[in-house]
Amino acid sequence: MILLMAGTSDARELALHIRQAGYPLLTTVVTDSAAKSMDEAGLPVLTGRLTADELVELVRERGIRTIVDATHPFAEEASKNAIAAAQEAEVPYIRFERDRIAIETHPLVTFADDYEQAADIAAERKGVIMLTTGSKTLHIFARKLLGLADTTLVARMLPRKDNMEKCEELGLEQKHIVAMQGPFSKELNKALYQHYHVTLMITKESGKVGAVDEKLESALEMGIETIVIGRPSIEYGTYFGDFAGVIGKLNELLQEA
Repeated sequence: MILLMAGTSDARELALHIRQAGYPLLTTVVTDSAAKSMDEAGLPVLTGRLTADELVELVRERGIRTIVDATHPFAEEASKNAIAAAQEAEVPYIRFERDRIAIETHPLVTFADDYEQAADIAAERKGVIMLTTGSKTLHIFARKLLGLADTTLVARMLPRKDNMEKCEELGLEQKHIVAMQGPFSKELNKALYQHYHVTLMITKESGKVGAVDEKLESALEMGIETIVIGRPSIEYGTYFGDFAGVIGKLNELLQEA
């Protein structure tokens, strides 16, 4: 059996390709909505964050032969747990990650190494800042931007109860919350920027499926400054940016076993 740790919309498609290749698999996701998507596709799924020890236990209980890590490019902890678990349980680890998009140098684009640096840059710029990086690191930006003179923080995130509760705890006003499920077209991005009079947009370099290009194109066409947060630097080892590479590696590994 293959364990596929899913965290993006294309992870489900990868799971379907693995099943079509004839391999039984188990998927793991973090949210209920992601679990529903897997269930609708007829894919077995477990919901919840798993530590490295819990992953090791799962591998041994279910007879997992390979871990395929298709979590989000910014789910650094999940990937590190998967790598550690694979080493401990002595099973192969394969990383699938959507290809990066080429972001050319542009006078309106500033690159940041991490969330903290992005928040610091935003604090210097001030203005109306739209955050499109999700709720997980919202506290970093809220701490540095909420209450800052001449600064308004607008946060775009999934319409989940826990996200709204987090916004309330951090002091983010309802009128500055965009609770919507993506992906977003260029037209919708532009409409949101215009509605909130955005002067600075913050995004992550997630890849094509993450709709980073639509966010960027929309912002740049409107003359809006953008901060792009680079992906975490992780030594994945075996890595593929396409489904065929993953399937080919599984064939190679499991034929040798």
